[in-house]
Amino acid sequence: MVVKFLAKQLQRKLAGATFLRTNENQNTKTRNNMTEPIHIISLGAGVQSSTMALMAAHGEIGPMPTAAVFADTQAEPASVYRWLDWLEKQLPFPVIRVTRGSLTDASLKIHNRKTRSGTRVQTIIPAFTLNKKDGSRGILGRSCTADFKVAMLLRESRRIAGIKRGQKTLGVIQWIGISLDEAHRMKPSRDKWCEHRWPLIDLGMKRHDCLRWMEKKGYPKPPRSACVYCPFHSDAEWKRLKDEEPDEFAGAIAFERKLQAAHEHDDTRRGIPYLHNSCIPLDQVDLSTDIERGQGELFGNDCTGLCGV
Repeated sequence: MVVKFLAKQLQRKLAGATFLRTNENQNTKTRNNMTEPIHIISLGAGVQSSTMALMAAHGEIGPMPTAAVFADTQAEPASVYRWLDWLEKQLPFPVIRVTRGSLTDASLKIHNRKTRSGTRVQTIIPAFTLNKKDGSRGILGRSCTADFKVAMLLRESRRIAGIKRGQKTLGVIQWIGISLDEAHRMKPSRDKWCEHRWPLIDLGMKRHDCLRWMEKKGYPKPPRSACVYCPFHSDAEWKRLKDEEPDEFAGAIAFERKLQAAHEHDDTRRGIPYLHNSCIPLDQVDLSTDIERGQGELFGNDCTGLCGV
């Protein structure tokens, strides 16, 4: 009797499992009959996003993206543009470059006030400020990433996918090249038609894993992707720029001087803007390492990593 009872129970479970599998297959067919969202890579042209794009090209991440989109601030170092030219030739999907215009020009533009007399400079990059009168320090508002990167990526993604105004259904899955060591930067999409995906996180890959993958495949080492004059550069990055790309470093020095001159026309100016957090002119900052100063290495000075969408 016990054996017969257990046999009946097993038959019921098997029947239930078959019913569930049938429902799953029907649901899968329903989804396949609907328009599937397209996959688009948010390409920053740095280590992580470049590795992600090349892994997709090798079929190690799927499905194959429809395109990769690079939002150009027109302020990246020459090494990034050379790398991007090379990378485009390695990928089986198109790399689309979009731009809002020159971040440099926008940051230095002097605006006439609309509601009263006077002039102002729009605070776009997060330069550090020093008030010469009382010695207080601060940081300018930051909209460079939102306006010159994120907004352009979303606009182009909408165009590629044919997203309609007010659309609520999912149309784009955007791949973002954040690695496991930067997991704190993960943020969900604010738009219902777009879903964020982090393939490197899914694979448990850190930045050094990306570099190792590139080396294993025989690819050259990607450059660090960031605007030449980004105030979030670490001392190590400023030093690398000075040693390896001196023309770009000279350009950052020139930009800092122009930024300070522009802010002299801002009638609400609270301090002098600087690119280095010491509030010392960039060409006067001591960028030698602790080891070079005979102090020994105390700790790493990592970039805050707020860019690279």
